[in-house]
Amino acid sequence: MLGLWIIALLLVFGRITRLPARVMWALLGGVWALMLALQLTVPDSGLARAFGGNAAGWLVLAGLVAVVFAYRAGLRRLRQRATPEIEPVAEPDMLSDSEIDRYARHLVLHEIGGSGQMRLRQAKVLVIGAGGLGSPICLYLAGAGVGNVTLADDDVVSLSNLQRQVIFRDDLRGEPKAYAAAEAMLRLNPHIKVTPLIRRIIAKDADLIAGLDLVIDGTDSFAGRAAINAACVAAGVPLLSGAIGQWEGQITLFDPARGGPCMNCLFPTAPQRDAPCAEAGVVGALPGVIGSMMALEAIKHLTGAGQGLRGRMMIFDGLYGESRMIGTSQNPACRVCGQ
Repeated sequence: MLGLWIIALLLVFGRITRLPARVMWALLGGVWALMLALQLTVPDSGLARAFGGNAAGWLVLAGLVAVVFAYRAGLRRLRQRATPEIEPVAEPDMLSDSEIDRYARHLVLHEIGGSGQMRLRQAKVLVIGAGGLGSPICLYLAGAGVGNVTLADDDVVSLSNLQRQVIFRDDLRGEPKAYAAAEAMLRLNPHIKVTPLIRRIIAKDADLIAGLDLVIDGTDSFAGRAAINAACVAAGVPLLSGAIGQWEGQITLFDPARGGPCMNCLFPTAPQRDAPCAEAGVVGALPGVIGSMMALEAIKHLTGAGQGLRGRMMIFDGLYGESRMIGTSQNPACRVCGQ
């Protein structure tokens, strides 16, 4: 039937051009409505016969699609209910025997040791974005024993994510990223607490951020990063920020409350074209490199080990295997953090 061929071609076209799911379903819904209208209004016309079927057939097709959507929605609700059931292990004031074994490689490091591991356990961190950067950040924070992690992301897992977002699996497509990532973190380390939030962080979220030890930004838009920066400045909480594109990445710590710059000090004007990874492309392993470095900087910041990135920005070029460090400074006239 011509109608089904048109639907099939639309599906192929949508997959090749990577049309957003909402646009794709709107097109398919329009084709279905046209077919149904032809069968209801002029069922005996040549045009209706060319497209094939009848009104009852097109209604049955819509019913089958509705059943599939209902089934997937039911699975999503069941997974969302199941995730919070992974309860963290109740912790005493000291490291348990299992924790001592788990964190043994940290405990023998002079820069971390037992006191540093307890600081990690008591830390409160907000990770924004469970995507390319967020995947290694979440896994390594969980592995390191960061005790209280809030994870904010309003997106769902899609097939195109799996090239670089290694915290997810193929069978999790369509699931909320925040819940899926939280489940993976708790399965890796039940000694921590993870709170998933299916939402974006906006400039007015200073109250949510206040009292945290660190915010880690792994989002991919300038507007989103600017809003997170404004909230962190208002709350006086350090912001560890990373960005990637194609073969390059950068990391810095924005902390104007302690003498460092904020994001607006360095980037006061939005770029003319803010191309996300879907448009500019990104090599799959790059988020793993930059995200792992961000997790390392977070561990250093929380334990007080080494020299952090306040007042410095590290830039990594994966295509040529080069990195460089540049100095950054606060802008007294900054409209976000300036006095």
